[in-house]
Amino acid sequence: MTRCRILETAERAFRDIGYQKTTVADIARTLRMSPANVYRFFDSKKAIHEAVIKRLMDETERRVTVASTMIGQGVSERLANVIRLLHRACVERCDANPRMHEMVETAVAESWDVCSHHIERIGSVFEGLVVEGVAAGEFAVADPSLTAACLHTAVLRYCHPTLVSRYPDAGVPPVDAMIAFLLRSLRGPA
Repeated sequence: MTRCRILETAERAFRDIGYQKTTVADIARTLRMSPANVYRFFDSKKAIHEAVIKRLMDETERRVTVASTMIGQGVSERLANVIRLLHRACVERCDANPRMHEMVETAVAESWDVCSHHIERIGSVFEGLVVEGVAAGEFAVADPSLTAACLHTAVLRYCHPTLVSRYPDAGVPPVDAMIAFLLRSLRGPA
């Protein structure tokens, strides 16, 4: 309960005044507790930051899982929806709350474990979709794992926080054009 309250308060502070400007003392003061009490639950400001980032990434992963398993849609359509969702989530976070986006950029730039695990889980979703697409006859690829890794790398430009926020239009085709290109390559020769 207290841990959740600390995270909710920290997230609000990070949104309102930014990660860099928020101190553990600010979080404790808002909660009417001592900084020492906050440190009973989190050993550092970075640990609080990682927990907030994990909550954000967990929500994105939940949405990606839903999109990747939609009943009544083919694998190609679900894959396209996952890519669009990843892109939209990044753009919306950047536009709606630049301070939170900046916090995510910091976590990615510093290669925190929480980010590495998120990237692995999204990669697993791509791999699962490619494997399913091959089994369903929608995709014609020899190595689904390698193909999924290539696919993940190809869409990185659309969902990497730094690239989306700092270079939004720098030589980037529309996301739907990239999706169409990728799906054609997954289907193999006509």
